[in-house]
Amino acid sequence: MTPLRQKMIELMNFRQLAPKTCQVYLSAVNKLAIHYHRSPEKISNEEIKQWLMGISNERKWSASTIHQTLMALKFCYEQVLEQNDFLSDFQLPKRPQKIPVLLTQKEVYAILQATKNLKHLTLLSLCYGCGLRASEAVALTQNDIDSERLLLRVVQGKGRKDRNIPLSPSLLRLLRYYWKTWDLAHYFFCSTQKKKKTLGISSAQKVFKQAKANAHIHKDGGIHGLRHAYATHQLEHGLPIHQLQLFLGHSDVRVTMKYLHWVPRAQVIASDLLEQFTPDDLIMKTRPEDYNDQF
Repeated sequence: MTPLRQKMIELMNFRQLAPKTCQVYLSAVNKLAIHYHRSPEKISNEEIKQWLMGISNERKWSASTIHQTLMALKFCYEQVLEQNDFLSDFQLPKRPQKIPVLLTQKEVYAILQATKNLKHLTLLSLCYGCGLRASEAVALTQNDIDSERLLLRVVQGKGRKDRNIPLSPSLLRLLRYYWKTWDLAHYFFCSTQKKKKTLGISSAQKVFKQAKANAHIHKDGGIHGLRHAYATHQLEHGLPIHQLQLFLGHSDVRVTMKYLHWVPRAQVIASDLLEQFTPDDLIMKTRPEDYNDQF
């Protein structure tokens, strides 16, 4: 390992960047060094510009990929090599403003109904009922449920931020029933019978894809579409935009405001999105007192 790479790793760890971000940053800088067969500190700004433009045209990179690559190089040159004039005049391509394909509430219910078992039903219901990212859902533990205050706590979500999200009575009943039925110990969604390792994000995506296919829903998009649906449906039911921003964990309200494209009007309070979806055969046959003491 070169001293520069070691220094970059140490600085990224000190800044507490996410492991995935560290991997992306190192990969981008490594590609630049391999292209010129030189250490990054010996590559000029002009050469970096030529490489960025050449490789983006050759590989038809999206604007987001170019932005991500530039952020990695900026970190290396500005933070590690302490070069203040790094690509100061370089114009980035504009990112296209796209509105994700929205699942209606009826379509979400159809997907939930099409899950093949209680574990998959609970996972997808959680992503929709609380607007969770897949990575946040699979990391959920018993300690993250505050049943007394009806809150779900996301620990160190995207951007290393904690947040609390309202937990509806419908979803709490489902979580309790699932916990009792599967006799879980710590994590809600485990990948092994030993229950010590969480379900992978790719596995969660496969669960959603299969349920969507079973429901004959042909709209584009993966499991993140349930988070988009949560945001839009809550706005439709009157949740104020600034509260939705907190529930979604957005640092900038402008990111949250993209959901207003779908909402013709706004009213007042957070709603129980799963109230109309009641899997009677799974929950209602079990008395609440049978599992109220689980958490």
